[in-house]
Amino acid sequence: MPRAQEGDLVRVIYQGTLEDGSVFDSSDEDEPLMFVLGEDSVLPGFEKAILGMEIGEQKTVRVPPEEGFGIHQERLVDEFSLDSLPEGLQLKIGTQLEITAEDGSRFQVVVTDIHSGRATLDANHPLAGHALIFHIELLSIDRPTIN
Repeated sequence: MPRAQEGDLVRVIYQGTLEDGSVFDSSDEDEPLMFVLGEDSVLPGFEKAILGMEIGEQKTVRVPPEEGFGIHQERLVDEFSLDSLPEGLQLKIGTQLEITAEDGSRFQVVVTDIHSGRATLDANHPLAGHALIFHIELLSIDRPTIN
């Protein structure tokens, strides 16, 4: 039976949980995840887990932060005066905002603290710094042929 390798279009169903068991993402047989191995369209640790799997195989893997959403970086956390933020913003802890940088690029931040007229904004992915547990089942492999 063929094993998944780079360049294959694979279909998988999966459930992603944190180490405390809380589910952060999943798919099912009605809407499996399809992607080409080696195109960096999924998390590196998730892709690495699928390499070498056979159709019908299931596995559970732990993906460290470095192969998931990255390490939480303090340089991506900054504190701002509420007066420097756009007027009328209804801020509370957990609010997500889209910020436009000076170069025109856009990114998401989360309000993590508000005190003394200042707000702390965190541009890390919400799952940065977390190990991820994936239960994966490989449904199919489509391998391109050379003509």
